[in-house]
Amino acid sequence: MSRTPSHPTHWLSATSVLAAALAATACSKPPAEAPTAAAPQAAAPAAASNHAFDAAINAADFAEHVKILASDEFGGRAPGSAGEEKTVQYLEAQFKRLGLKPGNGDSYFQTVPMVETTADETTSLKLDVKGQARELKFGSDMVVGTRTGKSEVKVDASDLVFVGYGVNAPEQNWNDYAGVDVKGKTVVMFVNDPGFHGQDAKLFEGKRMTYYGRWTYKFEEAARQGAAAALIIHDSEGASYGWDVVKNSWSGAQFDLPAKDDPEPRLPVQGWITGDAARKLLADLGQDLDALYKAAGKPGFKAIPLQAKASIDLKSQISEKSSRNVIARLDGAKRPDEAIVYMAHWDHLGDHADKGGHEGHGADASAAAADTIYNGAIDNATGVAGILEIAEAFTKQTPPPDRSLLFVAVTLEESGLLGSKYYVAHPTVPLNKTVAVINLDAMPVIGKARDMTVIGYGSSELEDILKTVAGAQGRTLHAEATPEDGFYFRSDHFNFAKAGVPALYAKGGDDLIDGGTAAGQKANTDYRDHRYHKPADQFDPGWKIDGVVQDLDALYAVGKTLAGNEQWPNWYEGNAFRAAHDKLMQPAGK
Repeated sequence: MSRTPSHPTHWLSATSVLAAALAATACSKPPAEAPTAAAPQAAAPAAASNHAFDAAINAADFAEHVKILASDEFGGRAPGSAGEEKTVQYLEAQFKRLGLKPGNGDSYFQTVPMVETTADETTSLKLDVKGQARELKFGSDMVVGTRTGKSEVKVDASDLVFVGYGVNAPEQNWNDYAGVDVKGKTVVMFVNDPGFHGQDAKLFEGKRMTYYGRWTYKFEEAARQGAAAALIIHDSEGASYGWDVVKNSWSGAQFDLPAKDDPEPRLPVQGWITGDAARKLLADLGQDLDALYKAAGKPGFKAIPLQAKASIDLKSQISEKSSRNVIARLDGAKRPDEAIVYMAHWDHLGDHADKGGHEGHGADASAAAADTIYNGAIDNATGVAGILEIAEAFTKQTPPPDRSLLFVAVTLEESGLLGSKYYVAHPTVPLNKTVAVINLDAMPVIGKARDMTVIGYGSSELEDILKTVAGAQGRTLHAEATPEDGFYFRSDHFNFAKAGVPALYAKGGDDLIDGGTAAGQKANTDYRDHRYHKPADQFDPGWKIDGVVQDLDALYAVGKTLAGNEQWPNWYEGNAFRAAHDKLMQPAGK
């Protein structure tokens, strides 16, 4: 899942602006493939496997892929690293083994331009609080970065303004920026939606997070408002992850698309501050954090200018590089111009050896301190292994599928879904010929379940097909257990959804055959707290993979159904992405 947390029936209308822009390019011919940039360092050939793969989806094959992709040899699969070279070579070799065609003209690769930015972690945020100097340290008190592509960005004596949840939602009659000019100022805000902390079910989608609650939206809106900097106040419940995840994710190299490939406004400086740092700062200004949570969650909230100024001299190392999406294709027998896409992101957080080590996975403290590789076994070697297994099943299918299948392993998910964002802007199959997208991300390895979780349940007609398939397995569908976490916006299908393409993001549920929901919830919590975006996310031979096999069988069956008929699924009536889909599918000239 996306780096700063690269897991509804109705969606925000603000996405329609992006959707329209993406839809406008949907039918354009993809640009000629640029030469792939050389890896930043020499990389040994990708690990080969002597494993004898079976045609059927099975646990042994799945485990073999995960073990290789999540091995220390692959170094955490950071974009632009030697680990990327090993990863994309392995994927190309596997697609060739399966007899799949290159999915981008005569190449398996789609070059994704990227800007790598590494902030100087000695940077501090200096505050003038009613004439008194304060300083927030990188990592312990705050994390900041820039998306400008500039090696030095300065913010000098910028007025602080508290803007509640930083939301401007006209259809909700809500605007935290109403009546205040924040141009050149530093805005401070809460994560999640208005109403979340006050548990007000009448505001926005109630418990379910909307895109307005995501940190990415908040920075986008602050940039549109002309702010010089934006800081989100962290809390574990609102963000759905602890400060360690934020710190680990924002330290080291950060990646972005060049501005020419993503022309949305960008903030000079953006980042997070800890809840403790925010509480102390606000107390020094005569404000109470708990009282502000209550005030910001009520209709009519007005932004509060704070008697403080922020200054920062942010120096960063900047380099322009490229990464690669890996794309393979199986041509349909009857309608090869129409395609179903299976997608998973291959990237993870790399090796943080230069950081002196982070949380480990073993009992021995010294061994834990020495473990610096973020292997990303569950997130997302499992998803990549899943699309390889599904691809193999399709290549052996009799009769062969009528429609084409596209298998897309995207990069830079952990950096804000950038690989899929680039693909949607430069599709190798036009989006109006893309029947559906099925996304695999962080597959649960906790055993068979009586149910399947559909993230964003109640969104599209793809769920009707999955319901039938799951029913044949004796399983039911349900929404994610924690819709307030906003998982729908944290994985790559979201870029396709904004463009109107029906997207399904589903995986095993938590009502386990062995132990029920109590066991399932305990396992999911354990992963979130102890392995997610930590070096401890490693392959474990003790995983219960039989549940993943059942999930992959179900997701394969959804694609098999679509590839064997002429159905064009849509979003359900009332879903905000339906209008983008309808526009996408209009005949040319309409």
